[in-house]
Amino acid sequence: MSTAKVLVVGGGASGGGSNAGGGGAGGYQYDATFTVTAQAYTVTVGAGGAAPSAGYTHGYDGGDSTFSTITANGGGYGASNEGDGRIPNSGGCGGGGGGAKYGNQTGGTGNQGGNGGSTTTGSFEGAGGGGATGNGGNCGSSSGGAGGSGTSNSITGSAVTYAGGGGGGGTNTKGAGGSGGGGAGGSESPAVDPIAGTDGLGGGGGGSRTSGGAQVAGGSGVVIVAYTTAEFNHTGGNSTGTNGSETWVKFTSSGTLTLSSPTTGKTFTQII
Repeated sequence: MSTAKVLVVGGGASGGGSNAGGGGAGGYQYDATFTVTAQAYTVTVGAGGAAPSAGYTHGYDGGDSTFSTITANGGGYGASNEGDGRIPNSGGCGGGGGGAKYGNQTGGTGNQGGNGGSTTTGSFEGAGGGGATGNGGNCGSSSGGAGGSGTSNSITGSAVTYAGGGGGGGTNTKGAGGSGGGGAGGSESPAVDPIAGTDGLGGGGGGSRTSGGAQVAGGSGVVIVAYTTAEFNHTGGNSTGTNGSETWVKFTSSGTLTLSSPTTGKTFTQII
């Protein structure tokens, strides 16, 4: 039986518009002893949630990423003022929960990461989105909440932090983005636009500032598989490398990973 290390991160959600909640990070799933065989595996990389189309609108959920039986859920959207069938001002649920907006609201629940931050009575600010490791921060009296922190992983041989939550928008102080690709929120005074979540890390997008300005997307997810080099050859992936006795394969877009025996395609001649 052969095993591989598998990291799957979902797409981060976008933050909402108008001093709104930050987007939740994509879900983080890691299995260091996942059973693999010589076959083709379909890989899906979740897209980041799209930027809101206008002010005073909620963000959008990130897409799910999958490898075989492992699914990392997309992040939950950052809240804004309107409802359109959703719970008004409350962040969406997902891999990491989205941050809330406006007074006395609750952030979304993270099912593979932290919860979105909440807001307090009388506040007009946005809370931070949840990250892989940490909950999103609650907002202050004139400041957005920070995005929840992500999780570090060294599957490629170098430590990289994934799945940070987006920061909430604030009147005077923006919420910081969570480590692992979370985008910072915007602020009104001074006028600072939010930052998008980082593609390939599953970071949540920052919540926007009040009047005008940009509204930004969440970051796309990633799938990385590291197998024992002596056991397989492979095709597929967007990049590859080695780490000691292992070969890693990274997918930043959907595709197929085909593992084959090292002897496949070789011709042997019998000498008599």
